Amino acid sequence: MATVELRFSALPEHVRTARLVAAAVARRAGVDEAVLDEVRLAVGEACSRAVGLHQSSGITAPVKVVLVEEEKQFSIEVGDEAPRSAPGDRAPGGPGHDADAEAEEDEMGLAVISGLVDDVEVTAGEHGGQIRMTWPTTPPAVALG
Repeated sequence: MATVELRFSALPEHVRTARLVAAAVARRAGVDEAVLDEVRLAVGEACSRAVGLHQSSGITAPVKVVLVEEEKQFSIEVGDEAPRSAPGDRAPGGPGHDADAEAEEDEMGLAVISGLVDDVEVTAGEHGGQIRMTWPTTPPAVALG
């Protein structure tokens, strides 16, 4: 099992780098070429979401991306440290904070990711959240000759 871990400051300009790294590692892991655009888009959406959560919560910790190559699958985990409370138990935000608009944007991002990736797990709690996305891989072709 090969693992690549990437941590970046919660700034939008670093999301592109995460997308490029994810696509390169996915290609090397054996993810089908036709799916690489979906990998890029899904990782971009998940990282943008994590950056937004960090920025809106005032968290300075980096966003964490873990890329894991296993025997027949490749997974990417995007983690944030933004605390979540139980639905309906919203903490008051700062001036101009619109919790409903933020929640709607979050749901839209998750819907986009779910549309791009068949196997998605989303977890969230008081210490942050994680989106785990998994794609099947094909073994490299053996050259005959």
